[in-house]
Amino acid sequence: MITMKKYFAILGLGLVLVGCGSAKPKADDLATNNPIETALDLTAVVDDKVPVTINPGRFTTESVTYRIPRVVQGTYSVSDFGKYIDDFKAVDYNGNELAVEKIDTNSWTISNATQLDKIEYYVNDTFDIETNGGIGGEQPFSPAGTNIEPENFVLNLHGFIGYFDSLKSNQYTLDVTAPASFDRTSALLSTGSKTVSEDVVVTSYFAPRYFDITDNPMMYGNLDVEEFMVGDIKIVLSVYSPNKVHTAASLKETAFEMMKAQKEYLGDINTTARYDIFLYLSEGKEDSPKGFGALEHHTSTVAVFPESTPLEGLKSSFIDVIAHEFFHIVTPLSVHSEDIHYFDYHQPTFSKHLWMYEGVTEYFAQHFQVYKGLMSNEEFYSTMNQKISTSRMLDDTMSFTIMSENVLDEPYASNYYNVYMKGALIGMCIDILMRKESDGQRSMLSLMKELSMKYGKNKPFEDDKIIAEITEMTYPSVGEFLKTHVEGDVPINYNEFFEMVGLTMGQTEVETNYIFAGGQNVIFDADQQAGTIFFSEMALKNSFWASQGVQAGDVIKKVNGQELTLQNAQQVLGGMFMWQEGQEITVDLERNGEPVLIKAKLTKPMAVSESIVENEDATPEQIELRKAWLKG
Repeated sequence: MITMKKYFAILGLGLVLVGCGSAKPKADDLATNNPIETALDLTAVVDDKVPVTINPGRFTTESVTYRIPRVVQGTYSVSDFGKYIDDFKAVDYNGNELAVEKIDTNSWTISNATQLDKIEYYVNDTFDIETNGGIGGEQPFSPAGTNIEPENFVLNLHGFIGYFDSLKSNQYTLDVTAPASFDRTSALLSTGSKTVSEDVVVTSYFAPRYFDITDNPMMYGNLDVEEFMVGDIKIVLSVYSPNKVHTAASLKETAFEMMKAQKEYLGDINTTARYDIFLYLSEGKEDSPKGFGALEHHTSTVAVFPESTPLEGLKSSFIDVIAHEFFHIVTPLSVHSEDIHYFDYHQPTFSKHLWMYEGVTEYFAQHFQVYKGLMSNEEFYSTMNQKISTSRMLDDTMSFTIMSENVLDEPYASNYYNVYMKGALIGMCIDILMRKESDGQRSMLSLMKELSMKYGKNKPFEDDKIIAEITEMTYPSVGEFLKTHVEGDVPINYNEFFEMVGLTMGQTEVETNYIFAGGQNVIFDADQQAGTIFFSEMALKNSFWASQGVQAGDVIKKVNGQELTLQNAQQVLGGMFMWQEGQEITVDLERNGEPVLIKAKLTKPMAVSESIVENEDATPEQIELRKAWLKG
């Protein structure tokens, strides 16, 4: 999973008021191993709710418990999808209701289960009742959520279909009834379609086990779809833009070039014949999703971005976010622990190795861009420097393995964002170390390939043994680094690693954006009591805002006509992050009680900042190692 990373840094500074179990499968309690039959009817929506039917086959026990996931893989937070279930009924073979006890938010125990014929209930969607997009609270992160509206259904199936504790390894069938006019995309295996009437079609799917239900999201509706090949992988890009602002065709070339470079970067890691990208563009209304980013699956990802984003900004975010999700095919989708492999959706335990799952993945998402020439060396240095700055705003002395294992609890939950910052820097340091130890021949990527060959998606590693295994597979220096800076609580001295590749710290003018003044120096501040957001002194170091004559303390009232409040700051400031040079903007300010209007065409924002630069006195050995690190 990834949120819109640079933008999320604002939340970490407090400007906005936003605030995988190891139990192995048990024996079946069915008399037969027939698939669990499930059905969704998108033509029978009532009050924005989809009817769901579950036919589990014959039970041999007197009591069974049916659950909807409390936590889903990749989110590291509580979602409680059971909150969105209404009118839950258990029906016997004579059509009579059986006794049902709701034992917690996500679980229902059914008595006299030997007579159970089917379960029926309605599912509310999550998109239109979000308060903060599932960021920082017990609510689904938008890309893990669900949408039910006349022209679009985002079917993250973990929000619709549940499981019986002992039957997660049973096969599932799924029938989705929908208007014949709808586009429908999913990487889940379709077993055929049946025309019910001129206007209605039922599409059938098959899942080998419950995990495959949760791992294969769908999108139905009036979609814009592009299909293309990247090598031997079929890419299916499905876009829903409510106001037709963006199209799949406008993103196709960006997706192709990005994924082509990623596939070349990965080399012989080949895990899927098809990869689906589901992109939902949020209108920015009160009932629109607000958690921007994406959630990974083995062969697909669901992303939510603002529809108002200019095309170039959308392309930039697409590369930044979707590249991260695609690299998850390496870890944790291929290399992962037992906590992930035998995931408990109700009471999960968590692996100690988020530094690998999210951190190394994020490092690859940045490193491949410089490695394949999609960004310059200087841009890569700037990105890593920003991560250093942001990581130091969080708890830089917190053990990463302890944080990872306790990620649902405080103080660890509020430091989760550091997996994208310090986690990526951990990947960078190990990459440099391995290249130094091997004279440029081995790397973080080669290590992950070796781990992928040793384990793979069907064989988990033991959580407590993997660091020792990595040490044995690599070098004592890598093991010491992991022991000291990942298991331990010692902050990393990044200068030691930069020196290895002939880099140093220096002042340089860097391109920034419209919410920072270089690095992670945010240009806004907030008055929680007054409920206002205003420009800080840092705004004067941003060339665009300085050219507009802003002053520290100027209260921002409106951005492009939209009122700015603490409640909608996530959405409005996120939109500013997407601004592009040449765009016309208006900002209404209040200065000393008087209104001030900024009406301007955006110019490229620059700032003087401490950054990572190439050392002019670097030795030939350092320069060669730098070349191996950045270009191979």
